[in-house]
Amino acid sequence: MDINELIQKLEGEFEDIPKGALTPSTKITDIQGWGSMHALIVIALMDAEYGITVKGDELRSVQSIQDLFDLAKKKQAAL
Repeated sequence: MDINELIQKLEGEFEDIPKGALTPSTKITDIQGWGSMHALIVIALMDAEYGITVKGDELRSVQSIQDLFDLAKKKQAAL
């Protein structure tokens, strides 16, 4: 997994976001239309694509896509 792959997957999941709009420094809560549905999509994406469980409180603790990526890498390393 690399951060660009994660960004591409996120852009694919969020229909309102044009390709190339997200960067590692993008704040998750700044994503257009961010809400509880998007949070559930991210949680499901992390499970389906990367085999890791991200809990709601963990997702609330990350600020940026880079933070989400770092959390995912840490969780993968612990498997």
